[in-house]
Amino acid sequence: MDELILAIDQGTTSTRAMAFELSDGRLRPQAVSQIELAQHFPASGWVEHDAAEIWTAVLQTCREVVRKAGGVDRFAAVGITNQRETAVAWDVATGQPLHRAIVWQDRRTADVAARLAAEGHEPVVQSATGLILDPYFSATKYAWLLDAVPGARERAERGEVKLGTIESWLVWKLTGGERHVTDATNAARTSLMDLAGLQWRDDLCELFRVPRTALPAIVGSSGEMGRCDPALFGLPLPITGSAGDQQAALVGHGALRAGEAKITYGTGAFLVANVGGQPVASRSRLLGTLGYSLDEKPAPGKIAYALEGSIFSAGSAIQWLRDGPKLISESRQSEAMAQSLTDNGGVYLVPAFTGLGAPWWDPEARGTITGLTRDSGPAHFVRAALESLAYQTRDLLDALTADGAPPLTTLKVDGGVTANAFAMQFVADICGLPVERPAFQEMTALGAARLAALGVGLIDNLEVSVAEAPAVWTPSMSEDRRRTLHQGWRRAVEAAIIAAKQSG
Repeated sequence: MDELILAIDQGTTSTRAMAFELSDGRLRPQAVSQIELAQHFPASGWVEHDAAEIWTAVLQTCREVVRKAGGVDRFAAVGITNQRETAVAWDVATGQPLHRAIVWQDRRTADVAARLAAEGHEPVVQSATGLILDPYFSATKYAWLLDAVPGARERAERGEVKLGTIESWLVWKLTGGERHVTDATNAARTSLMDLAGLQWRDDLCELFRVPRTALPAIVGSSGEMGRCDPALFGLPLPITGSAGDQQAALVGHGALRAGEAKITYGTGAFLVANVGGQPVASRSRLLGTLGYSLDEKPAPGKIAYALEGSIFSAGSAIQWLRDGPKLISESRQSEAMAQSLTDNGGVYLVPAFTGLGAPWWDPEARGTITGLTRDSGPAHFVRAALESLAYQTRDLLDALTADGAPPLTTLKVDGGVTANAFAMQFVADICGLPVERPAFQEMTALGAARLAALGVGLIDNLEVSVAEAPAVWTPSMSEDRRRTLHQGWRRAVEAAIIAAKQSG
């Protein structure tokens, strides 16, 4: 029996394909191909991707992995994981995007979200979807696209234009336009899906001005969603797994029970805590969301809800050090520079380049540096950027505690930033928790592969078998020092928020 899974991991900064082989109950990586993704910043706070470029990269990386792995006949199925909330509109007849995709980081619809909140709509939206009103989510992006492209709204209402997040776009392209679907974890990030029932809400579509006719059908995260056009790879491979990147990472880590959580440090950072089979309403401005659903409808034992906290700038803060002030020439230099100092010298960087996420949710806040003196140098900027990851993580954990979630005993981490030992030790120190990084870190791709393997029948559950011992950082900082540093961070955040209000 064919035992390879082709996992597509379409992220914010790159597109990657990986082949996983099932062996001894474990999925082991066999081949990989990756292409960087161009970033477009047409205005302040605006971030765009070229959806056609994404499709070309997916096709190229998948073909390369199939070649490296020995041919398409070795593959049983395809799994997809993707950057969430990023919105695409495309022409049904031509299969071409109508506009660049609006990326999850984009803040151009902040005024729309603020207006809806001022009109009193947030309680209804949050009760139905678990989400607050913020430009982060897809609904306001969809509406913007339909208004920005002449005739698009009318054509969408006639069924001539489709809307979707990245996985929906990719399934459409992979199936040759045969299937317009989205898995429930991605649908949960649009502000349009009822979280308890896993269905689009007509009242929310009307509120956000999104034609329901343009939206994809909602399906489960595991099971056949369509078959690839055989002209692409040589065989009609079934697509049997799909989840947004953070939910896929939750599955990859094996955080399948209530009280287990993970945080992924990528371009942004995302804490997802499994809360069990029923949605939990947050009182601390965390997001109620879906961990995974193995069916199209909620079913006991096949669904897990979650609370999530989103940090908009994590790895992107390190990229800024490299590409903005050019304090480093490559990301790995940041660790040695931070370690060259005995402390932060009172310098704090609030990396609100595209606003502040949970628990602040301030789309107008911008990056701020506080505590500079004549003694401050490049190393202080670098250290402050790395330390900001820990402070923002601590804020999310505090919010999780305030919502009554079970206390964590370990923080499971993954993502490119976890290669920085200084940053991970500082996370452990500020959060007062052991930090555990698996030996194999590609949790998003692994989660997509596991969902696809389950969907095609290669495995019978999502339980993860760990092959190698993880790296662990244990806290060594005194409670007094931890409290003092975190208080300094809170003052820096307040300064960033005040400055944004004054400039506005």
